[in-house]
Amino acid sequence: MKVLALTRYGRQGASSRLRFYQFLPHLETHGIAVTVGALSPDEYVARLYAGQRPGPMSIAGDYLQRMHGLLGVRRYDLVWLEKELFPGFPATFERALPGLGVPYVVDYDDATFHNYDRSSNPLFRHLWPRKIDAVMRHAELVTAGNEYLAAHARAAGARQVEVLPTVVDPARYSPRPQPSPVFSIGWMGTPVTERYLAPVTQPLAEVCADGRARVILVGVASGPTALPPGSLEVRPWSEGREAADIRDFDVGIMPLDDTDWERGKCGYKLIQYMAGAKPVVASPVGANPQIVEHGVNGFLAATEEEWRVALRRLRDDPRLRIRMGEAGRRKVEAEYSLELVAPRLRDLLRAAAGRRAA
Repeated sequence: MKVLALTRYGRQGASSRLRFYQFLPHLETHGIAVTVGALSPDEYVARLYAGQRPGPMSIAGDYLQRMHGLLGVRRYDLVWLEKELFPGFPATFERALPGLGVPYVVDYDDATFHNYDRSSNPLFRHLWPRKIDAVMRHAELVTAGNEYLAAHARAAGARQVEVLPTVVDPARYSPRPQPSPVFSIGWMGTPVTERYLAPVTQPLAEVCADGRARVILVGVASGPTALPPGSLEVRPWSEGREAADIRDFDVGIMPLDDTDWERGKCGYKLIQYMAGAKPVVASPVGANPQIVEHGVNGFLAATEEEWRVALRRLRDDPRLRIRMGEAGRRKVEAEYSLELVAPRLRDLLRAAAGRRAA
């Protein structure tokens, strides 16, 4: 079986890495040959994280390369698509694929449809607000990272919708054998998602005020300036260091705004932290309430006071941290493991391609 995987990014893009690339070894071992075509290369992601907007010529080049890659699409049994073929354009090309005899499976781990129906660009908002609905409706299968995304796909008229959570390989994340000398509150993200830290900066500052705690931020340029001097450590992100950085956390946090876009979030940070046997504190938004069992593997916190209470409690109770961390690790192994989800994805791709042959 031959599959053309059309991802949004190369490996440096988290959504493409987690929803596509990490499954490739399993798929290829089981007889599914996958050819990957990324719309935007890793250099594009690096520029975005450096605060540099790619120019029109760069974007046009990426689109032309994707167009060229589609010329040979009939050689494949299935197209496995991340979100959409051409962001900012109507669903013309997605509609054409089934007519060419090539079914496609489309995957979502973000509320991409809100880039159109809630866009600040009037062209998107008024000309094709339901673009992603059309992409979903013409797909043989829609896979979604959480129920909010799946519900939208069903309402759009998708033929088949399956919820596939974002997963990790637990074997990559080993717990640290002993606690750190200073309680470490960890967050991992990108310069794009750093804004989610703003509402919890004050609770973080108060928990760190007496020198008994520090904050480790991975993947940002500078971090909040309101934290007490000496309480903030900023580290660059790299795929190879993710697990080691999480080992230095005593708790992992995932604050989010409560908007329609964030309701499409799939909780990957939490799953990483929990794979490393870390308790978590998170906003009750998106997939977070399904991942975090409040009081068991972490805490859900909606207000500044709830964030203060949760962080102080974990800071002051090492046994609670260990107990919650172990519970989180067990949940990842039982529900968010690559080993569990990869065979399910494999079977879904085979079935979607098989319906073409039938």
